[in-house]
Amino acid sequence: MKARDLSVLLGVILIIIMLIIPLPGWLLSVLILCNISIALIVILVSMNTQEALQFSVFPTLLLLLTLFRLGLNVSTTRSILSEAQAGGVVETFGSFVIGGNPLVGFVVFIILVIIQFLVITKGAERVSEVSARFTLDAMPGKQMSIDADLNAGLISEQQAKERREKVENEADFHGSMDGASKFVKGDAIAGIIIVLINIIFGLIIGMVQMDMTFQEAINTFMRLTVGDGLVSQIPALLISTATGIVVTRTASTGNLGTEVSGQLLQYPKLLYIAAGTIFLLGLTPINFFLTTLLGGLLALSGYLLQRQTAEPDIPDPEEEDLTESSSMKSSENVVSLLNMDPIEFEFGYALIPLADSSQGGDLLDRIIMIRRQLAIELGIVIPVVRIRDNIQLNPNEYRLKIKGNEVAKGELLLDHYLAMAPDIEEDDMEGIATEEPAFGLPAKWITEEYKDEAELSGYTVVDPPSVVSTHITEIIKKYAYILLGREETKQLIEHLRESYPTLAEEVTPEPLNVGDVQKVLSKLLKENISIRNLPVIFESLADFARLTNDTELLAEYVRQALSPQITKQYVHEDMSLRVITVSGKIEKMVAENIQQTEHGNYLSLDPETQQEIIKTIHHEVEKLAIQEETAILLCSPAIRMYLKQLVERFLPQVVVLSYNELEPTVEVQSVGVVNIA
Repeated sequence: MKARDLSVLLGVILIIIMLIIPLPGWLLSVLILCNISIALIVILVSMNTQEALQFSVFPTLLLLLTLFRLGLNVSTTRSILSEAQAGGVVETFGSFVIGGNPLVGFVVFIILVIIQFLVITKGAERVSEVSARFTLDAMPGKQMSIDADLNAGLISEQQAKERREKVENEADFHGSMDGASKFVKGDAIAGIIIVLINIIFGLIIGMVQMDMTFQEAINTFMRLTVGDGLVSQIPALLISTATGIVVTRTASTGNLGTEVSGQLLQYPKLLYIAAGTIFLLGLTPINFFLTTLLGGLLALSGYLLQRQTAEPDIPDPEEEDLTESSSMKSSENVVSLLNMDPIEFEFGYALIPLADSSQGGDLLDRIIMIRRQLAIELGIVIPVVRIRDNIQLNPNEYRLKIKGNEVAKGELLLDHYLAMAPDIEEDDMEGIATEEPAFGLPAKWITEEYKDEAELSGYTVVDPPSVVSTHITEIIKKYAYILLGREETKQLIEHLRESYPTLAEEVTPEPLNVGDVQKVLSKLLKENISIRNLPVIFESLADFARLTNDTELLAEYVRQALSPQITKQYVHEDMSLRVITVSGKIEKMVAENIQQTEHGNYLSLDPETQQEIIKTIHHEVEKLAIQEETAILLCSPAIRMYLKQLVERFLPQVVVLSYNELEPTVEVQSVGVVNIA
């Protein structure tokens, strides 16, 4: 155990000993001086902290110091009443304050107690209570501000975590200070009661048991009582003042001395007014020499401060250029330029109100909801979306980048609504023809005056923020497999390890490393399969990873394990599924043309045959598109992977499923067959 930790433990044990065992006068003097020294250190530390959390141990320290001070009070009271002495420090303080007049000394002590109890202690208690209340009330707003900055890309995930912890720690600290301030109040009350006990019972014990006269008892016990009260109340006064200083520290950039001097003397001309007022007071019976001297000092201080303000330090241009040049040459500055945001949303200046909350924009809040929605739907944590304006774009244009590459763009008219009418043949609504950016549906931008009419006519009317948030959602869904890197995969594995440690250990780091797991999960996301059910995915990987390390095959095994999820995703409520089936001829042809290499398996059909198969699939897909149904291609498990590789290059929207990925209760209805002559 470290010496510091041991000293604190011994200190607490010593406090307990003081409450039980009588201590000699010399030891009491040492402990009293220690008490005063600690109180001085506490108030000096509180004056030099920039914010309350830099002295977060203060509530606990306050309790320990209060207990220490009360232990000293008990020990000194025992010594005063039993031996009529309490060490040299108490004797010296009492003699110095009383100065031969016990009554005057007692009055001075009472004034000190009144200042301590009614002014400092009650004020610190009230400030602690109000600070705790307002800090707790402000917590939701601070949390929302952190989320907004996080989604705007102004801070990183780590910075957001640190700021959230700071907000929680501030609330805990001020709540603790609210309770700890009650210790200070109780200590002040106990001090008053102890003083009365010492005087009353000291007189009784002195005259009855020690055969003192009344005057001797008054002189002895009054001196000791006042001395004991002073050595107790002075540290208590310092601690109470420190309490007030700590809880009243708000927006600080320096220590208390710097702020007081800097802010109090920030208007030098006001010192001239104060100097003139003091000088005029000298014309009254007040001492003219003193008022003139003080007024002169104030005027001189004002002049020096004003001169210092008027002549600020001008940096040497050569030195400044050298500093800037060195800064630009710094390797840290160059390295920081290499950072790339996973997701960037840029917009023209006319779309600034979208993200400006002061103008009613709620894009930041919408992105927070998008990240939460996709976490539930896809099972991954979407990175922070950095939002920024870009004057190089057209005023109403926006674009979305994934890892530095532009993947989508569009235009918005903030003073219009987007009206979509895919089922209405006669589109005679007045507006600006356009295309809905997320799904490519024909649409029109209409003004607000036509909004009600459009809704009554069967149009789907959407406001611009909803248009862009839907677009962002669909694009992130589409490219989620790119956003899932090894670092994100590692986080998912660690999250799984918390609940399923055995399962995680069985898969990683052997037989699969993080990169292998990432490839499997990315392949699932690429085909719009949620990876939220990680336990089932890892169960499947644990079963088959020892048989093969081909991530393509492992992904197929995982898909089959996720058959209930896939079934629910594509099958109708009546458990029916309309699909395009693959003929036996095509399946046999694909199976016979699979080439196996050390780098994996791939389909090696000749280009003419591939073109003919794609043409046939396209024809069947068009028939389903007329009926507004999702194109699903159903084949055997052995060729699903290779058929998907063939189809996704030409028809990426077509879903390819195998029979093993559907539950047995599904009623499959074939609406077309893929075959070639």
